[in-house]
Amino acid sequence: MTTIARTHLYLVAVAMAFVFLHLPAMAQEIPLQLADPSGKPAVSDPPVKVYILSGQSNMVGIGQVNGGFSRWSDFSDLTVSVYQGTYSATTDYDQSTPIKTKDLPEYGGVNPTPFPGGGVQVVRGWMNIKDAGLFRFKPGYQASTFCIMELDGVEVYRREVGKDPFYNDFKTSAGKKYSFKLTFLTAAADGLGWFGRIDVPGTLHTVVHNDGKFPHLVDDAGNWTVRNDVWYKGVVTATANKWLTVGCGSGSHTIGPELQFGHIMGDYHDEPVIILKASQGNRSLGWDILPPGSERFTHEGRTYAGYNDSIPSWTEEDPGKEVDWYAGKQYDDFVRETHAVLDNFSTHFPQYKDQGFEIAGFVWWQGHKDGNAAHASRYEVNLVHYIRSIRAEFKAPEAPLVIATIGFSGWEMAGPHVTVANAQLAVSGETGKYPEFSGNVLTVETRDFWKDAAISPRNQGFHYNQNAETYMLVGDSLGNGMVQLLKGRINRN
Repeated sequence: MTTIARTHLYLVAVAMAFVFLHLPAMAQEIPLQLADPSGKPAVSDPPVKVYILSGQSNMVGIGQVNGGFSRWSDFSDLTVSVYQGTYSATTDYDQSTPIKTKDLPEYGGVNPTPFPGGGVQVVRGWMNIKDAGLFRFKPGYQASTFCIMELDGVEVYRREVGKDPFYNDFKTSAGKKYSFKLTFLTAAADGLGWFGRIDVPGTLHTVVHNDGKFPHLVDDAGNWTVRNDVWYKGVVTATANKWLTVGCGSGSHTIGPELQFGHIMGDYHDEPVIILKASQGNRSLGWDILPPGSERFTHEGRTYAGYNDSIPSWTEEDPGKEVDWYAGKQYDDFVRETHAVLDNFSTHFPQYKDQGFEIAGFVWWQGHKDGNAAHASRYEVNLVHYIRSIRAEFKAPEAPLVIATIGFSGWEMAGPHVTVANAQLAVSGETGKYPEFSGNVLTVETRDFWKDAAISPRNQGFHYNQNAETYMLVGDSLGNGMVQLLKGRINRN
């Protein structure tokens, strides 16, 4: 554990305790802080535990890892000086005489001024940075990444041939101009480069490195930890295929609930764990993910599609129009792509070919697109049908299933989305409304995890303002809820 992690242990414990207050009784027995991944592989005899995660874009994962990197720009008075020979670490190029010098009027754009070549190339000038914050710099592209960058006389980047890059993140002041120097170590040199602010509130980097939360995500060197007992594979979207670590969301710089959920399940099981995620953004349960056998229904005089209908809704006066889609197509796509993996298990997971697998549980996080009056009114019926259908489809009739409510705007959420959240809570086994779900279906509340845009990377409410802490807390709640079901501690009615 890092020194920073130890320093903030108390804060982590307080935050986790708050989460557990919203789980069923005895959840406090789950450790408040997860252990650092040990690096030891899971046992190799029992079947692999497979968890199937589904939903729309927030299950895909939109939590930002950092502030994002942009092509750098806004330089002034740049020149490149060329020095005789090849790069030498013992040569002081500031005190040497160049064999030629060239102005670089275009630098950092899509068409930077070409470099002259013919020796060791050193760029000098000024870089203007508009925003205050902690920035990381990534100069060069491919072969030109072998270089040393200095800003205001401070080395902020170094990559020697045959070695990984070293970053020294730099704190900037708003609107300040900094002296800029870039020394290329090989003949490859150009004006390409990227930079990004890494202390943006609500990004995973800020939450972990600055706020000291979720210390199990970083090792002693500050790198993201990688579990070698939990494998992640995404189908349809979020298609990373690797040992569980950061970057299994919509892209390499995003996360979803799978990250914390996978850590919890990896800690819980001695057996290997596979997180298999089938998800797609902008999809409703009332239309796109409608399970087979779902019947048409009427709301306020309008008939809405049942499974396999290609007209979303209609009345006698307005017959509607067929669309290039059908009710339930996304459900079918989820199921087909998941089966394609599981039916070829040894091909996709050769490391587990002798172990086999079992469906250990399901996770569901969806609901935004059902935030209209008609689909919201039907959400509970559709969700019950979904639970029964997905269990039957994968021949896991009693596999535990955990649902996360939608939590847009936190406890200020209003309108049909409240109807959706209430429907999600209604199917939870402990309510007794559906006796067949007692002890095997659990809904966890997420509205406490909402973070305002002011403390988040984006102002984008339907994606929880892309706040990584929210996605981690949802994953934490889902994981601990799953453990409670597996331990059989939810009261049966």
